[in-house]
Amino acid sequence: MQARVILLHTMAPPKPAEGAACNGCGVCCAAEPCPLGALLSRKRHGRCVVLTWDEGQHHYRCGALTAWSPRLPAWLAAWARRMALRWISAGSGCDCSLQASAH
Repeated sequence: MQARVILLHTMAPPKPAEGAACNGCGVCCAAEPCPLGALLSRKRHGRCVVLTWDEGQHHYRCGALTAWSPRLPAWLAAWARRMALRWISAGSGCDCSLQASAH
């Protein structure tokens, strides 16, 4: 297996163990997009374009969850958010098998 380098914010939390709750480390999304990220990024490899850094909370989040247009009706925005949560597999634990190391 060839080593890959992905760049993350220095304040990002360490990657949790597989199956543990997501802590916003950003490793998975910086490595490759999920199905929703692939759709929004228009690519299947490399960093997801909607990965966003939350400076106040010091963690990464999916920008698709906050990017809905204020012009959308509330019911449609709520539906889109629910679908986004499902597509990114929110709440199902870390499924990233990559090993992270700080340099």
